[in-house]
Amino acid sequence: MSALIEVEGLSSGYGKISALRELSIRLEEGSVATVIGPNGAGKTTLLNCLIGLHPFRGEMRFDGERMNALSVEERLGRGIALVAEKRELFSSMSVEDNLLLGAYCRRRHGMAAARRDAEKIYQRFPRLKERRTQEAGTLSGGERQMLAIGRALMSRPRLLMLDEPSLGLAPLIVAEVFRILEDLRQSGVTILLVEQNARAALNVADHGYVLETGEIVLAGPSGDLTHNPRIVETYLGISGD
Repeated sequence: MSALIEVEGLSSGYGKISALRELSIRLEEGSVATVIGPNGAGKTTLLNCLIGLHPFRGEMRFDGERMNALSVEERLGRGIALVAEKRELFSSMSVEDNLLLGAYCRRRHGMAAARRDAEKIYQRFPRLKERRTQEAGTLSGGERQMLAIGRALMSRPRLLMLDEPSLGLAPLIVAEVFRILEDLRQSGVTILLVEQNARAALNVADHGYVLETGEIVLAGPSGDLTHNPRIVETYLGISGD
C-alpha cells in the first residue's frame, strides 16, 4: 500500500546546530501516527519542516508528489494542515471569523461553501456554536483547542498534524481532546500527532516514533511500543502496562 506521506532522510537545524538527523517517517492514508519524546527532542521542528515553515534536507512526498519546494500555502492547498502548540488564534476576532479564515486556501469555492463547512464544524464542536460570536480570546483553554482544531479542519485536510494538543489542559479536557482525535480517525482523516502524554498518544495511534535528541530511536506499532520496557519506564511510568 502506498503512503499518504513519506519522509526519508530528513535533517534540519538552526545555524550550525543540528536539530533533526536522518529521520524517516511513513503514514498510510487514514492512519494515526504519533511522535513522542522529551522536550527539546525536535518534535516541533519536525512539524514545522513538514508544513514548510522550516528548511530541511531530505525527501518529503505527499500522495506521491515531492513537496520540498512548495510553500506553506501550497502545502495547505494540497491537504496538509497544522494545529500549532500555541494554537495561534486571532484573539480579538470571533470564533466564527477564526473558522472562516481556516478556509482561506479554499477561497475559490466561495464564502457560501466556507459557511457550510463551518456548520459541519459546529456539529462536531457544539460548544463552538454556542460561542460563535464571542472573541476567541475569551474562550477557555479547551475551547481554544477545539477552535484551533476546527479551524484546521476548515481547509479539509487529508493530513492533520497536531503539536501538543493536550498541553496545559485539565485532565477531563485532555480526555475530550483525544476523543475528538479518535472521532477524526474514524472519519478517515490521517493524523500525525506530536504529544508528551505518551500513554494517551499511543492509545489513539496505529504507529509510534520515539524521537530523542533529533533522532528516531524506536519505531513500530503503538501496541508494541506500549509494552516496550524502555518506553514503559521512560514515558509511561514503571507501573504502566
